[in-house]
Parts: sequence; C-alpha cells; structure tokens
Amino acid sequence: MKNNIGANDKLIRIVVGLVLIGMAVMQIGTPWTWIGVLPLATALIGFCPAYTLLGINTCGSSQKDG
Repeated sequence: MKNNIGANDKLIRIVVGLVLIGMAVMQIGTPWTWIGVLPLATALIGFCPAYTLLGINTCGSSQKDG
C-alpha cells in the first residue's frame, strides 16, 4: 500500500474523525456519528481505498512510499 493521503488531508481527517467520535460518545446526534472511525483510521494509516479507486493522491512526490 502506497500512501495517498498528504499532511493537510491527514490533519482534516483526524479532526473530523475525533469530532464525530466525540459526538458519538456524548450521544449527540445519531449512531451514524461512529462513522468518524473511518477518517481517523485512514489518516493514521495514510492510505484511503476510495482515493485509489478515484485516482486521487494528496501526497507530495516525496511522501508516496511507505
């Protein structure tokens, strides 16, 4: 798996993921807020399967490998 998530993208995914998980823990909104696990996981791994399917890569050229 090659990284396809850049630094800015990672930061946004981490923030969104933590906010959604926080809402789920505090029981604000619907149970769908647990979907925040996905952006958080993809940010921590550095790879997004949907980006691969869509041909998107937000990494700089120096960050593409491992």
